[in-house]
Amino acid sequence: METGFLFSSHGIFALTGPYIYNSVTSKRGGIMAVVAHNEEDVKLLARLIRAEAESEGKQGMLLVGNVGVNRAKAPCLDFRNIRTIRQMVFQNPGGFEATQKGYFYQRARQSEITLARRVLRGERFNPAENSLWFFKPSGDCPAQWYNQNNTGRFKSHCFFAPTQADCPGVY
Repeated sequence: METGFLFSSHGIFALTGPYIYNSVTSKRGGIMAVVAHNEEDVKLLARLIRAEAESEGKQGMLLVGNVGVNRAKAPCLDFRNIRTIRQMVFQNPGGFEATQKGYFYQRARQSEITLARRVLRGERFNPAENSLWFFKPSGDCPAQWYNQNNTGRFKSHCFFAPTQADCPGVY
């Protein structure tokens, strides 16, 4: 097993396993880690985004992927102890409903694996760039949900983000 270190604004994390460190360029021009992951994590995220948002198309699945990555990288609110893709996917309570349904447990497909890689590389999409939550209301999106502001709607899902003061790790 390989041992590596993830250096982020939240500290230094020792990781064991064949982890892939993808990065994005920060506003200051430096490189910063998005979230450490291995190939199993990619497939796990791919299964999650398909099970949660396949009916919303590629864009909807990318948005759900953004929410998942944000949860794994933001040590705040309900996600203080979530540090890995696996912890994010199976968080209980407060995790994703799709993990309780059989469809989630089907093998990951290449099309969703490609989408999962995009969000793990740091691609962010409106309205989920900073979102930690989404849900499908029966009508219009509320302005707030559990004190989190609505950032927009894509097809049937409404997205909600914390303030930068409450959760700077997603900004």
